Amino acid sequence: MEKLALKDIISKICNEEIFEAVSSDYSFTIKIDSYQPYACAAIHDGHQFRKELWKNCTHSAYERWYEEDPETKNMIKSHPIVISGCDSRFEYDLNRPPEEAIFETAWGKQLWEEPLTQCTKDKSLRKHTNFYKVVHTLVSKLEKMFGFCTVYDMHSYNWKRWNREVPTWNLGTSNVDSDRFGAVIEEWRLSLSEMVLPNDIKSTSKINDTFQGNGYFLKYITKNFKNTLVLATEIAKIYCGELEGVIYPEVVKTVEKELITRIPEHALSVYSKFKS
Repeated sequence: MEKLALKDIISKICNEEIFEAVSSDYSFTIKIDSYQPYACAAIHDGHQFRKELWKNCTHSAYERWYEEDPETKNMIKSHPIVISGCDSRFEYDLNRPPEEAIFETAWGKQLWEEPLTQCTKDKSLRKHTNFYKVVHTLVSKLEKMFGFCTVYDMHSYNWKRWNREVPTWNLGTSNVDSDRFGAVIEEWRLSLSEMVLPNDIKSTSKINDTFQGNGYFLKYITKNFKNTLVLATEIAKIYCGELEGVIYPEVVKTVEKELITRIPEHALSVYSKFKS
């Protein structure tokens, strides 16, 4: 993996080059092994937190980890196009619009001992802006090359905080065209429900059960690109001890292996239906 400036990452995508890079500010990674009509994203995978923010932050490293989506990049790392955030959503949240991306409170708790300066905020928001410049370039290139593409927007959620039974997988679809895409959304839900997981974990899947797909990443792409379907795909944190801060690597690896076949199979099915 090489370190590249924003302009060089954008240039490589525009020229349809194969590459793997981390942005020069280390805020995100992108890998393109081949150009395909689908891409994978793990925008909340990151746990990095700028050192200048440490003393001012009221949340511990564990509290931040608890609300992040650890291991979601590892679940999709085998796919040909993967973009992933490196920074914690507690610095800036890539799944919120710029004006809401920097929290003042987080999950009911004041986040900062002292209000952040505008200079500090601007440093974080530049990274948010640059990420979306790359996303825009990438999706634009894929639509131009293939006529249609699918983005698998991977997230996770804390299932133990719910006081009812919740699904292993939740698809948030309230901001996509269900009339146009309902059948292929159901195909994806069904495929996830058929996954075989270790430790007797059932792979249940539902649509808009715990979350409805209101994230900025999905909304941004859906607003700007009419021939791209974003599938906000959330896995319950059955792959870790969310209260203990422990990862279960055998579950993460199994999910990755299952998705190695399930994502491209589904993406090909979607593409066959909607390619121009």
